[in-house]
Amino acid sequence: MPKIIPKFGESEFIQFVGLNELSAEEQQIVKDITTPAFEKIQRDLKTLAKMVVHIKTYEHEGSRKKYSLHVRLNAHTRVFESCKSHDWDLSRALHKAMDDLKHQVIHAFHTDTTRK
Repeated sequence: MPKIIPKFGESEFIQFVGLNELSAEEQQIVKDITTPAFEKIQRDLKTLAKMVVHIKTYEHEGSRKKYSLHVRLNAHTRVFESCKSHDWDLSRALHKAMDDLKHQVIHAFHTDTTRK
């Protein structure tokens, strides 16, 4: 009997570390950006993967927060890691990290169909 895998949910395949340090609206921003980005990356991988999003905040001077993101994608054959994204804006840092992961997956598996 084949194993039936339900459509993946964020609690099953996306793990967040350091999410409790953020406010409720920041937590919602993180979930709203990472879930669709994970689905897009998942289409290129064609296998089930697990993604770990590690969020660090820094408040050294003033009232602004600086966000640093380390995202690790455990695919079936490789581990992709993005640790280049840090910014004062949380959504910009998340988009940088997700774009970097997508670029690494495309580069590794040659899933870009625009060229022959």
